[in-house]
Amino acid sequence: MSDPKPLVLDVDGTFLKTDLLFEAFWAGLGRDPLGTLRALRFVRDPARLKAELAGLVAMRLDLMPVNPAVVELALASAGEGREVILASASDRRQVQALAETYGLSARVFASDGVTNLKGARKAEALCEAFGVEGFDYAGNEATDMPVWEVAQNVLVVGEVPAARALPARGRSVQQLPGGWRPAALLKAMRPHQWVKNVLLLLPLIAAHRFDMATLVPILLGIVAFSAAASAIYIVNDLLDLEADRLHPTKNRRPFASGAVPIKVGMIACAGLMALALGLAGALNGGFLAIVALYMGLSLAYSLKLKRMRWVDIAMLATLYTIRVVAGAAAGQVDVSIYMLIFIFPVFIALGCVKRLTELTLATDDAPLPGRGYGRTDRGDLLNVAGIGVTGALVIFFLYSVSPQARALYPDTWLLWVAMVPMGWWLARMVALGWFGKQDYDPIVFALRDKFGLGIAMLTLSLMFWAAGLWAQWFGG
Repeated sequence: MSDPKPLVLDVDGTFLKTDLLFEAFWAGLGRDPLGTLRALRFVRDPARLKAELAGLVAMRLDLMPVNPAVVELALASAGEGREVILASASDRRQVQALAETYGLSARVFASDGVTNLKGARKAEALCEAFGVEGFDYAGNEATDMPVWEVAQNVLVVGEVPAARALPARGRSVQQLPGGWRPAALLKAMRPHQWVKNVLLLLPLIAAHRFDMATLVPILLGIVAFSAAASAIYIVNDLLDLEADRLHPTKNRRPFASGAVPIKVGMIACAGLMALALGLAGALNGGFLAIVALYMGLSLAYSLKLKRMRWVDIAMLATLYTIRVVAGAAAGQVDVSIYMLIFIFPVFIALGCVKRLTELTLATDDAPLPGRGYGRTDRGDLLNVAGIGVTGALVIFFLYSVSPQARALYPDTWLLWVAMVPMGWWLARMVALGWFGKQDYDPIVFALRDKFGLGIAMLTLSLMFWAAGLWAQWFGG
């Protein structure tokens, strides 16, 4: 015989491993940023804010991560004929749609644009409907305490220290798995992507400034850029929640999968931005301006530009190039205009490689989620990558005969020899992207590819030879 008392479930953090308010905010920011920012004028009126955000965009509730233990309990209880009700501080329209998606009771308790149904207000509404101890309730945070205190049986999702006092008050308490781990947040920061910031060392290498006074500020600059990049990765993931959930591998990312709460990600993002700007300001004003520019352009890329065909590749190349400029600013090294003109088409080619890899590994011909490319664009991407490779080699040759190059590299002919492995490395990267044989990020792949690193080291060795550095360091 089924339990006649209804089973009432909180939504945010309990039934779902995410929060509908923050889901709506980031979905709105990605699709209607101006409307979302206008909605924030109601930030002191939570019920109205939730209603405004819920009306901005339609979200795929069926894609949102759920707590398996809670959903299993809910479906089993419903299958036994027990009424399973969702009660949430989220907007009523979203909660009703979620209940319909999972076949739960059509009767829901939720915020309505006027009343924010949270804590004591939720407890009052449930007691009015079912009476004190006339229902069981599952929640996941301390704000659920007023409801637990009037429920007959308590289900606690994750660790809630405040709930430890409930058994002493005569409540039957059942623990269900939940919560998040710091390791998942670290994964969201993508520390493996920090290797891309070795690009800040290029001005030091190109100018042959191998001294601690130059190296230490650049290393601090790498830390600042790593913090800034991690903050932007979090923003990018929060803006791409739905697209990531539709992706065959990105659906396992911490925010898309619900392994880390969106609120935690927002707090971490703010902290990382403060660290990046604080450290940059401690180095020098020029570097601070470059870090701020990088973060601004990255935000623009995440919000809009990455969805624009070809513009996104130009922006990827720009963001890589900014790292080189940042290295020069951090170490107070003069950067050659030839270097900037050379590396930009290199990064254009690598940006095309990134999209080629994604298209090659795609499971169907539909456009990439959140991007403007489909498999029919592979030929055009290959052509643009070829133009980037050719342009980079031509610019490098022009640099080799410039007065600046002749001053730094007395044996100019060795620079021409270095163009052979350089061209080989670039062509190989394009080919690997075309055949889908590398990572989704070509820079990260390049720094882990042993064979490619060997080619790059050969190129660098020839350039050091042309500069006379081997003789200077080792004699002869």
